[in-house]
Amino acid sequence: MTMSSRKPDIAILGGGLSGGLMALALAARRPELNVVVIERGERLGGAHVWSFFASDVADEDRALVDPFVVKAWDGYDILFPGRARRLTTPYRSTTSTALDRAVRAALPDGAIHCGVEVTAASATSVTLDDGRTIKAGAVIDARGPRALPHMIGGWQKFAGRLLRLSAPHGLVRPVVMDATVPQIDGYRFVYCLPFSDTEVFVEDTYYSDGPGLDVPRLHARIAEYAARRGWQVESHAMDETGVLPVVAGGDFEAFWRAASQGPALAGARAGLFHPLTSYSLPDAVRFASVLSTLDSVSADALGTFTRDWAARHWRKGRFYRMLSRMLFGAAEPDQRWRVLARHYGLSEPLIERFYAGRSTRADMMRVLAGKPPVPIGSAVASLAGHGRPIGSLAGEIGS
Repeated sequence: MTMSSRKPDIAILGGGLSGGLMALALAARRPELNVVVIERGERLGGAHVWSFFASDVADEDRALVDPFVVKAWDGYDILFPGRARRLTTPYRSTTSTALDRAVRAALPDGAIHCGVEVTAASATSVTLDDGRTIKAGAVIDARGPRALPHMIGGWQKFAGRLLRLSAPHGLVRPVVMDATVPQIDGYRFVYCLPFSDTEVFVEDTYYSDGPGLDVPRLHARIAEYAARRGWQVESHAMDETGVLPVVAGGDFEAFWRAASQGPALAGARAGLFHPLTSYSLPDAVRFASVLSTLDSVSADALGTFTRDWAARHWRKGRFYRMLSRMLFGAAEPDQRWRVLARHYGLSEPLIERFYAGRSTRADMMRVLAGKPPVPIGSAVASLAGHGRPIGSLAGEIGS
Protein backbone atom coordinates (compact mmCIF):
# COMPACT_ATOMS: atom_id res chain seq x y z
CA MET A 1 0.00 0.00 0.00
CA THR A 2 1.13 3.56 -0.62
CA MET A 3 0.35 6.39 1.74
CA SER A 4 -1.99 9.06 0.45
CA SER A 5 -0.36 12.36 -0.48
CA ARG A 6 -2.94 14.28 1.52
CA LYS A 7 -2.09 15.89 4.82
CA PRO A 8 -2.03 13.40 7.71
CA ASP A 9 -5.05 13.48 9.99
CA ILE A 10 -2.87 12.47 12.96
CA ALA A 11 0.91 12.54 13.40
CA ILE A 12 2.06 10.35 16.30
CA LEU A 13 5.40 11.35 17.84
CA GLY A 14 7.15 8.31 19.30
CA GLY A 15 6.86 4.75 18.03
CA GLY A 16 7.12 3.04 21.39
CA LEU A 17 4.41 1.07 23.17
CA SER A 18 1.87 3.90 23.44
CA GLY A 19 2.50 5.27 19.95
CA GLY A 20 2.46 1.81 18.43
CA LEU A 21 -0.82 0.88 20.09
CA MET A 22 -2.45 4.11 18.92
CA ALA A 23 -1.31 3.40 15.38
CA LEU A 24 -2.66 -0.16 15.53
CA ALA A 25 -6.01 0.94 16.98
CA LEU A 26 -6.49 3.70 14.42
CA ALA A 27 -5.46 1.46 11.52
CA ALA A 28 -7.91 -1.25 12.60
CA ARG A 29 -10.88 0.89 13.58
CA ARG A 30 -10.46 4.13 11.65
CA PRO A 31 -8.94 3.11 8.33
CA GLU A 32 -10.24 6.29 6.69
CA LEU A 33 -7.74 8.35 8.73
CA ASN A 34 -4.28 9.08 7.38
CA VAL A 35 -1.89 8.37 10.27
CA VAL A 36 1.89 8.80 10.39
CA VAL A 37 4.34 7.72 13.08
CA ILE A 38 7.62 9.57 13.72
CA GLU A 39 10.32 7.74 15.71
CA ARG A 40 13.87 8.78 16.56
CA GLY A 41 15.16 5.20 16.60
CA GLU A 42 15.91 3.08 13.58
CA ARG A 43 12.93 0.88 14.36
CA LEU A 44 9.76 1.16 16.38
CA GLY A 45 9.76 0.19 20.05
CA GLY A 46 13.47 0.41 20.83
CA ALA A 47 14.82 -2.68 22.63
CA HIS A 48 12.23 -3.78 25.16
CA VAL A 49 10.23 -6.66 26.52
CA TRP A 50 6.78 -5.66 27.80
CA SER A 51 4.80 -8.12 29.87
CA PHE A 52 1.29 -8.03 31.24
CA PHE A 53 -1.41 -10.10 32.88
CA ALA A 54 -4.21 -11.22 30.58
CA SER A 55 -6.62 -9.57 33.04
CA ASP A 56 -5.00 -6.18 32.28
CA VAL A 57 -6.67 -6.05 28.86
CA ALA A 58 -10.42 -6.04 28.22
CA ASP A 59 -11.75 -8.76 25.93
CA GLU A 60 -12.76 -6.22 23.29
CA ASP A 61 -9.19 -4.84 23.16
CA ARG A 62 -7.25 -8.09 22.89
CA ALA A 63 -7.07 -7.76 19.12
CA LEU A 64 -4.90 -4.67 19.57
CA VAL A 65 -2.27 -6.57 21.57
CA ASP A 66 -2.45 -10.08 20.13
CA PRO A 67 -0.48 -9.20 16.96
CA PHE A 68 2.68 -8.63 18.95
CA VAL A 69 2.38 -11.14 21.79
CA VAL A 70 5.33 -13.51 21.42
CA LYS A 71 4.82 -15.79 24.42
CA ALA A 72 1.91 -16.78 26.67
CA TRP A 73 1.85 -18.74 29.92
CA ASP A 74 -0.95 -20.11 32.07
CA GLY A 75 0.32 -18.52 35.29
CA TYR A 76 3.36 -17.25 37.13
CA ASP A 77 5.35 -17.67 40.34
CA ILE A 78 6.47 -15.27 43.05
CA LEU A 79 9.19 -15.87 45.65
CA PHE A 80 9.75 -13.94 48.87
CA PRO A 81 11.59 -14.87 52.06
CA GLY A 82 9.17 -17.25 53.77
CA ARG A 83 6.59 -17.12 50.97
CA ALA A 84 6.36 -18.82 47.59
CA ARG A 85 3.18 -18.82 45.55
CA ARG A 86 1.99 -20.01 42.18
CA LEU A 87 -0.75 -17.86 40.66
CA THR A 88 -3.03 -18.87 37.81
CA THR A 89 -3.57 -15.52 36.08
CA PRO A 90 -2.41 -15.95 32.45
CA TYR A 91 0.71 -13.95 31.63
CA ARG A 92 1.82 -12.52 28.27
CA SER A 93 5.02 -11.01 26.85
CA THR A 94 5.63 -8.81 23.84
CA THR A 95 8.81 -7.45 22.30
CA SER A 96 9.89 -4.36 20.41
CA THR A 97 10.65 -6.46 17.36
CA ALA A 98 7.12 -7.85 17.31
CA LEU A 99 5.62 -4.38 17.84
CA ASP A 100 7.66 -2.98 14.96
CA ARG A 101 6.52 -5.80 12.70
CA ALA A 102 2.85 -5.43 13.68
CA VAL A 103 2.72 -1.67 13.13
CA ARG A 104 4.52 -1.88 9.80
CA ALA A 105 2.02 -4.50 8.65
CA ALA A 106 -0.92 -2.33 9.72
CA LEU A 107 0.15 1.02 8.24
CA PRO A 108 0.64 1.85 4.56
CA ASP A 109 4.04 2.42 2.98
CA GLY A 110 5.46 5.81 3.82
CA ALA A 111 3.48 6.21 7.05
CA ILE A 112 6.44 5.44 9.33
CA HIS A 113 9.40 7.81 9.62
CA CYS A 114 12.28 6.31 11.63
CA GLY A 115 15.73 7.64 12.42
CA VAL A 116 14.65 11.29 12.67
CA GLU A 117 14.57 13.69 15.61
CA VAL A 118 11.73 16.09 16.28
CA THR A 119 13.18 19.57 16.69
CA ALA A 120 9.87 21.39 17.17
CA ALA A 121 6.23 20.40 17.47
CA SER A 122 2.93 22.19 17.79
CA ALA A 123 -0.65 20.98 17.90
CA THR A 124 -0.71 20.74 14.08
CA SER A 125 2.88 20.54 12.79
CA VAL A 126 6.18 18.76 13.34
CA THR A 127 9.65 19.92 12.31
CA LEU A 128 12.31 17.23 11.88
CA ASP A 129 16.09 17.46 12.04
CA ASP A 130 16.36 16.56 8.36
CA GLY A 131 14.63 19.83 7.50
CA ARG A 132 11.16 18.45 6.77
CA THR A 133 8.03 19.96 8.26
CA ILE A 134 4.96 17.74 8.45
CA LYS A 135 1.60 19.48 8.72
CA ALA A 136 -1.18 17.43 10.28
CA GLY A 137 -4.74 17.81 11.39
CA ALA A 138 -3.49 16.95 14.90
CA VAL A 139 -0.22 15.95 16.56
CA ILE A 140 -0.09 13.65 19.57
CA ASP A 141 3.15 13.29 21.54
CA ALA A 142 3.90 9.83 22.95
CA ARG A 143 7.68 10.07 23.21
CA GLY A 144 7.86 8.68 26.74
CA PRO A 145 8.19 10.28 30.19
CA ARG A 146 10.23 13.37 30.94
CA ALA A 147 11.55 14.69 34.25
CA LEU A 148 8.71 15.23 36.73
CA PRO A 149 9.81 18.09 39.01
CA HIS A 150 6.22 18.62 40.17
CA MET A 151 6.01 15.09 41.57
CA ILE A 152 7.66 13.14 44.38
CA GLY A 153 8.41 9.46 44.70
CA GLY A 154 11.09 6.93 43.96
CA TRP A 155 12.38 4.99 41.00
CA GLN A 156 11.93 1.58 39.48
CA LYS A 157 15.12 0.84 37.59
CA PHE A 158 16.30 -2.31 35.90
CA ALA A 159 18.61 -4.06 33.51
CA GLY A 160 17.53 -7.17 31.65
CA ARG A 161 19.36 -9.67 29.49
CA LEU A 162 18.22 -12.59 27.35
CA LEU A 163 20.41 -15.54 28.35
CA ARG A 164 21.08 -18.52 26.12
CA LEU A 165 21.92 -21.61 28.15
CA SER A 166 23.73 -24.85 27.39
CA ALA A 167 21.03 -26.91 29.14
CA PRO A 168 17.34 -26.42 29.98
CA HIS A 169 16.67 -23.96 32.80
CA GLY A 170 13.73 -25.91 34.22
CA LEU A 171 11.27 -23.01 34.40
CA VAL A 172 7.80 -23.70 33.04
CA ARG A 173 6.29 -20.27 33.79
CA PRO A 174 7.58 -16.78 34.57
CA VAL A 175 8.96 -15.83 37.95
CA VAL A 176 7.49 -12.33 38.17
CA MET A 177 9.19 -11.51 41.46
CA ASP A 178 12.05 -13.39 43.12
CA ALA A 179 12.81 -11.29 46.18
CA THR A 180 14.93 -13.96 47.86
CA VAL A 181 17.99 -12.18 46.44
CA PRO A 182 20.07 -9.81 48.62
CA GLN A 183 18.18 -6.56 49.19
CA ILE A 184 20.43 -3.87 47.73
CA ASP A 185 19.59 -0.23 46.93
CA GLY A 186 15.99 -0.57 48.13
CA TYR A 187 13.53 -3.30 47.22
CA ARG A 188 15.26 -5.65 44.83
CA PHE A 189 13.81 -8.58 42.91
CA VAL A 190 14.74 -10.66 39.87
CA TYR A 191 12.27 -11.35 37.08
CA CYS A 192 12.54 -14.37 34.76
CA LEU A 193 10.74 -15.08 31.49
CA PRO A 194 11.34 -18.55 29.99
CA PHE A 195 11.05 -17.95 26.25
CA SER A 196 12.24 -21.47 25.37
CA ASP A 197 13.74 -24.43 27.23
CA THR A 198 17.21 -22.89 26.94
CA GLU A 199 16.42 -19.18 26.66
CA VAL A 200 15.43 -17.07 29.65
CA PHE A 201 15.11 -13.31 29.93
CA VAL A 202 16.41 -12.24 33.35
CA GLU A 203 15.84 -8.74 34.70
CA ASP A 204 17.36 -7.30 37.87
CA THR A 205 14.95 -4.68 39.27
CA TYR A 206 15.13 -2.13 42.10
CA TYR A 207 12.70 0.21 43.85
CA SER A 208 15.23 2.85 44.85
CA ASP A 209 15.37 6.37 46.24
CA GLY A 210 17.57 7.57 43.37
CA PRO A 211 17.63 7.05 39.59
CA GLY A 212 21.29 6.07 39.21
CA LEU A 213 21.72 2.86 37.21
CA ASP A 214 25.05 1.00 37.14
CA VAL A 215 24.40 -1.29 34.18
CA PRO A 216 27.66 -3.30 34.31
CA ARG A 217 27.07 -4.05 37.98
CA LEU A 218 23.52 -5.22 37.28
CA HIS A 219 24.76 -7.41 34.44
CA ALA A 220 27.22 -8.97 36.88
CA ARG A 221 24.38 -9.63 39.34
CA ILE A 222 22.35 -11.26 36.57
CA ALA A 223 25.32 -13.57 35.95
CA GLU A 224 25.51 -14.30 39.69
CA TYR A 225 21.81 -15.10 39.78
CA ALA A 226 22.13 -17.48 36.83
CA ALA A 227 25.03 -19.23 38.54
CA ARG A 228 23.01 -19.53 41.76
CA ARG A 229 20.28 -21.22 39.74
CA GLY A 230 22.84 -23.60 38.25
CA TRP A 231 22.39 -22.24 34.74
CA GLN A 232 25.32 -22.46 32.33
CA VAL A 233 25.24 -19.35 30.15
CA GLU A 234 26.57 -19.82 26.62
CA SER A 235 25.77 -16.33 25.36
CA HIS A 236 23.39 -13.45 25.77
CA ALA A 237 21.27 -11.60 23.25
CA MET A 238 19.00 -8.65 23.82
CA ASP A 239 19.79 -6.14 26.59
CA GLU A 240 17.19 -3.84 28.12
CA THR A 241 17.50 -1.03 30.66
CA GLY A 242 15.03 1.39 32.18
CA VAL A 243 14.58 4.04 34.85
CA LEU A 244 10.91 4.73 35.56
CA PRO A 245 9.13 6.96 38.09
CA VAL A 246 7.17 5.57 41.03
CA VAL A 247 4.82 8.38 42.01
CA ALA A 248 4.00 9.09 45.65
CA GLY A 249 2.41 12.53 45.24
CA GLY A 250 2.52 15.76 43.33
CA ASP A 251 0.74 18.63 41.66
CA PHE A 252 -1.06 17.41 38.55
CA GLU A 253 -2.06 20.87 37.39
CA ALA A 254 1.54 22.12 37.54
CA PHE A 255 2.73 18.97 35.74
CA TRP A 256 0.20 19.45 32.97
CA ARG A 257 0.93 23.15 32.52
CA ALA A 258 4.64 22.39 32.14
CA ALA A 259 4.17 19.38 29.87
CA SER A 260 1.34 20.41 27.59
CA GLN A 261 2.76 23.37 25.69
CA GLY A 262 2.21 22.13 22.16
CA PRO A 263 0.80 18.80 20.94
CA ALA A 264 -1.72 16.64 22.73
CA LEU A 265 -0.02 14.16 25.07
CA ALA A 266 -0.32 10.40 25.40
CA GLY A 267 1.32 7.50 27.18
CA ALA A 268 3.84 8.04 29.94
CA ARG A 269 4.41 11.58 28.66
CA ALA A 270 0.86 12.32 29.86
CA GLY A 271 1.45 10.51 33.17
CA LEU A 272 -0.53 7.48 31.99
CA PHE A 273 1.16 4.73 33.97
CA HIS A 274 0.50 2.91 37.22
CA PRO A 275 1.84 5.11 40.05
CA LEU A 276 3.29 2.17 42.03
CA THR A 277 4.26 -0.46 39.47
CA SER A 278 5.18 2.00 36.66
CA TYR A 279 3.38 -0.37 34.26
CA SER A 280 2.05 1.48 31.23
CA LEU A 281 0.63 -1.22 28.95
CA PRO A 282 -2.88 -1.45 30.50
CA ASP A 283 -3.30 2.33 30.29
CA ALA A 284 -1.82 2.49 26.80
CA VAL A 285 -4.29 -0.11 25.54
CA ARG A 286 -7.29 1.60 27.12
CA PHE A 287 -6.22 5.01 25.81
CA ALA A 288 -5.63 3.77 22.26
CA SER A 289 -8.95 1.95 22.25
CA VAL A 290 -10.97 5.01 23.27
CA LEU A 291 -8.96 7.32 20.98
CA SER A 292 -10.02 5.21 18.01
CA THR A 293 -13.70 5.80 18.82
CA LEU A 294 -13.64 9.62 18.99
CA ASP A 295 -16.00 11.42 16.66
CA SER A 296 -13.49 14.23 16.13
CA VAL A 297 -9.70 13.92 15.96
CA SER A 298 -9.02 17.62 15.40
CA ALA A 299 -6.16 19.24 17.31
CA ASP A 300 -8.60 20.96 19.70
CA ALA A 301 -10.58 17.77 20.27
CA LEU A 302 -7.46 15.70 21.00
CA GLY A 303 -6.07 18.38 23.29
CA THR A 304 -9.24 18.38 25.38
CA PHE A 305 -9.59 14.60 25.33
CA THR A 306 -6.03 13.88 26.43
CA ARG A 307 -6.10 16.48 29.21
CA ASP A 308 -9.39 15.16 30.60
CA TRP A 309 -8.19 11.56 30.33
CA ALA A 310 -4.93 12.32 32.17
CA ALA A 311 -6.73 14.26 34.91
CA ARG A 312 -9.14 11.39 35.46
CA HIS A 313 -6.24 8.93 35.58
CA TRP A 314 -4.51 11.09 38.21
CA ARG A 315 -7.62 11.12 40.39
CA LYS A 316 -7.99 7.35 40.12
CA GLY A 317 -4.34 6.87 41.12
CA ARG A 318 -4.69 8.36 44.60
CA PHE A 319 -4.75 4.97 46.37
CA TYR A 320 -1.65 3.74 44.53
CA ARG A 321 0.23 6.97 45.30
CA MET A 322 -0.60 6.44 48.95
CA LEU A 323 0.94 2.96 48.79
CA SER A 324 4.01 4.45 47.11
CA ARG A 325 4.33 6.89 50.02
CA MET A 326 4.18 3.98 52.43
CA LEU A 327 6.76 2.03 50.42
CA PHE A 328 9.29 4.87 50.26
CA GLY A 329 8.36 6.86 53.36
CA ALA A 330 7.62 4.17 55.96
CA ALA A 331 9.76 1.14 55.08
CA GLU A 332 13.50 1.04 55.49
CA PRO A 333 15.02 0.36 52.06
CA ASP A 334 16.06 -3.22 52.80
CA GLN A 335 12.63 -3.98 54.30
CA ARG A 336 10.49 -2.71 51.42
CA TRP A 337 10.03 -6.24 50.17
CA ARG A 338 7.68 -6.88 53.10
CA VAL A 339 5.11 -4.49 51.60
CA LEU A 340 4.94 -6.50 48.36
CA ALA A 341 5.15 -9.85 50.15
CA ARG A 342 2.04 -9.02 52.16
CA HIS A 343 0.25 -7.88 49.03
CA TYR A 344 0.91 -11.26 47.40
CA GLY A 345 -0.81 -12.98 50.30
CA LEU A 346 -4.17 -11.56 49.16
CA SER A 347 -6.67 -13.04 46.69
CA GLU A 348 -5.84 -13.44 43.01
CA PRO A 349 -8.77 -11.30 41.78
CA LEU A 350 -7.62 -8.47 44.07
CA ILE A 351 -4.06 -8.77 42.74
CA GLU A 352 -5.35 -8.75 39.15
CA ARG A 353 -7.37 -5.58 39.73
CA PHE A 354 -4.41 -3.96 41.47
CA TYR A 355 -2.07 -4.44 38.51
CA ALA A 356 -4.74 -3.33 36.05
CA GLY A 357 -5.26 -0.12 38.07
CA ARG A 358 -8.88 -1.07 38.78
CA SER A 359 -8.87 -1.69 42.54
CA THR A 360 -12.32 -1.48 44.10
CA ARG A 361 -13.10 0.29 47.36
CA ALA A 362 -13.35 -3.13 49.01
CA ASP A 363 -9.90 -4.01 47.62
CA MET A 364 -8.45 -0.83 49.11
CA MET A 365 -9.94 -1.59 52.52
CA ARG A 366 -8.58 -5.16 52.37
CA VAL A 367 -5.07 -3.98 51.45
CA LEU A 368 -5.03 -1.55 54.37
CA ALA A 369 -6.68 -3.89 56.89
CA GLY A 370 -4.74 -5.55 59.68
CA LYS A 371 -1.23 -4.99 60.89
CA PRO A 372 0.84 -3.11 58.28
CA PRO A 373 4.04 -4.73 56.98
CA VAL A 374 6.00 -1.72 58.27
CA PRO A 375 6.13 -0.20 61.78
CA ILE A 376 2.72 1.31 62.58
CA GLY A 377 4.22 4.64 63.64
CA SER A 378 6.18 4.88 60.40
CA ALA A 379 3.12 3.99 58.34
CA VAL A 380 1.01 6.69 59.98
CA ALA A 381 3.82 9.25 59.66
CA SER A 382 4.33 8.48 55.96
CA LEU A 383 0.64 8.88 55.18
CA ALA A 384 0.64 12.20 57.03
CA GLY A 385 3.69 13.34 55.07
CA HIS A 386 6.12 13.04 57.99
CA GLY A 387 7.90 9.77 57.17
CA ARG A 388 11.28 9.22 55.56
CA PRO A 389 11.98 12.04 53.11
CA ILE A 390 10.69 11.29 49.62
CA GLY A 391 12.58 12.98 46.83
CA SER A 392 11.55 14.85 43.72
CA LEU A 393 11.15 12.97 40.44
CA ALA A 394 13.13 15.63 38.60
CA GLY A 395 15.92 13.23 37.66
CA GLU A 396 16.53 11.70 34.24
CA ILE A 397 13.91 9.19 33.13
CA GLY A 398 14.50 6.67 30.42
CA SER A 399 13.32 3.29 29.22
